[in-house]
Amino acid sequence: MNRVATTLLTALAPVSWGSTYAVTTEFLPADRPLFTGLARALPAGLVLLALARRLPRGAWWWKAATLGLLNIGAFFPLLFLSAYRLPGGMAAVVGSVGPLFVAGLAVALLGERPTLRTLLTGVAAALGVSLVVLKAAGALDAVGLLAALASTASMSAGTVLTKRWGRPEGVGPLALTAWQLTAGGLLIAPVALLVEGAPPALDGRAVGGYVYLALANTAVAYWLWFRGIGRLTATQVTFLGPLSPLTAAVIGWAALGQALSPVQLAGMALAFGATVFGQLGARPGALPATRFPGPRDGVRDGVREGAREGAGGGVPRTAREDLARATHQGRTDAARH
Repeated sequence: MNRVATTLLTALAPVSWGSTYAVTTEFLPADRPLFTGLARALPAGLVLLALARRLPRGAWWWKAATLGLLNIGAFFPLLFLSAYRLPGGMAAVVGSVGPLFVAGLAVALLGERPTLRTLLTGVAAALGVSLVVLKAAGALDAVGLLAALASTASMSAGTVLTKRWGRPEGVGPLALTAWQLTAGGLLIAPVALLVEGAPPALDGRAVGGYVYLALANTAVAYWLWFRGIGRLTATQVTFLGPLSPLTAAVIGWAALGQALSPVQLAGMALAFGATVFGQLGARPGALPATRFPGPRDGVRDGVREGAREGAGGGVPRTAREDLARATHQGRTDAARH
């Protein structure tokens, strides 16, 4: 039941992201992907940072910057570039190829070998993407399509690294989310200023759109997403990705009057089936617990290293002496009683 609840809460993130395309095209200034990414990331990061009241320490400064670049700094501009150049449902559905990217990266970074079930489910999701995208191939923009694929690859790499590095001891998903959003926003800021110039004039409609994107669509959604990464497998989390294109397609059909052909509907159904099947593939007992690296890790690593170098079955000399003394003391105490 805990796994189901965690999965459902995590799924709210891609469902929320599915509305990004409609909000971007209907409420925000045109052709400002960098400013839009900045306005979405930095305010949300600062709000969460004020709530978490924690800053990175040690190696987590560069780790947070790296995750912020992959999950936010590169992902957001590419995402909005694709949103400006592609129809909403078409741009979002490309994200469903994420499980294939994650499955490949997990081999190198997590030591997880993808099962045949995972690969087949990922192919099914990609096939669903193809059924939707290829139907409207004549209307697709090449730059927008490449940007959508690059944003998916960036987010997939960030997801796997987030799983690999975990979180520092005593740091929750709120602080980790705040670090990444703030770092990503700060990375986008100078590029946005150089490429797009000064911020555009905003009317009430645009302000409302940016507030929604920064708070509900980013601060809350990314907190749920990184919380889920800490409790579920990386592949299981990324198989929730197709919920974003499904939501975008439904919004595009219901609110924007975008037509969906029977072939596209079949593709959406296949992508949704892959999402559900991807969740059923993980065994409850196999779900890894969230690991919080701390000061004791260095002690554990030292013991492991000493075990490799020591003689006598891999146990170092000092460890054998301590074990012998403890065993002797235990026998003496037992004799006394």
